[in-house]
Amino acid sequence: QVQLVESGGGLVQAGGSLRLSCAASGSIFRINFMGWYRQAPGKEREWVAETTSGLLTNYADSVKGRFTVSRDNANNTVYLQMSSLKSEDTAVYYCNADVTYGRGGIYYSDNYWGQGTQVTVSS
Repeated sequence: QVQLVESGGGLVQAGGSLRLSCAASGSIFRINFMGWYRQAPGKEREWVAETTSGLLTNYADSVKGRFTVSRDNANNTVYLQMSSLKSEDTAVYYCNADVTYGRGGIYYSDNYWGQGTQVTVSS
């Protein structure tokens, strides 16, 4: 019912910047929050940042001051601007969204994941 498609990953040198995008599509009534997680090789997936429907933002301590999450409600898109990248930021970045959608006149809420996009920071 809802799809999340990420883009913007790639290879960047330490100290550089990248911007990730995640667009949600489908029978969306409301997106309650959208955010980003990442998973480095051999590690568990970890929460990075999120933005609520009220445009409040929260960040993991490891990225605070370097990453900025923003949201375009009109286009159901969330962005992650990453600056001052470090080698330890290398990971697959996943978009996550909590979405309320309609089907047959009934509304449901569910959580969705994107397919992931690779970010590699070279030192």
